[in-house]
Amino acid sequence: MSNEAEIRALAEKFFGAGEAGDIDALQSCYAPDAVIWHNTDGIEQTREDNAQTLRGFVRRIQNRDYGNRRLHVFPGGFVQMHDLKGTRADGVNLTLPACVVCQVKDGVITRLDEFFDSAHVALFRAEVGPKS
Repeated sequence: MSNEAEIRALAEKFFGAGEAGDIDALQSCYAPDAVIWHNTDGIEQTREDNAQTLRGFVRRIQNRDYGNRRLHVFPGGFVQMHDLKGTRADGVNLTLPACVVCQVKDGVITRLDEFFDSAHVALFRAEVGPKS
């Protein structure tokens, strides 16, 4: 079982990798059979499906920052609320308030449930051309 310090370090590694766009480091935080779920579509993703989603996100959004982090560790996992900020290719700066709930076992995330407002997600997902 992971202790509070180990879970806190895992959360920091996970979100730090997301900011850096390091999908391999982020994926190393997941158990091989991890389940990732987002409230905006209700679909459970595998670790591999999530990697594909994150690669697309990293290509579309620059200057990623998980600001205003509020991390709460509990036995068997953590909850983090944050404001994910980033810049689209057209130069538009975006903010996505989010809440992530993770179950942790043996030092890795076994389940991640992510909650955010669908209107904010639509702005992040908007396909735009490069700024001219």
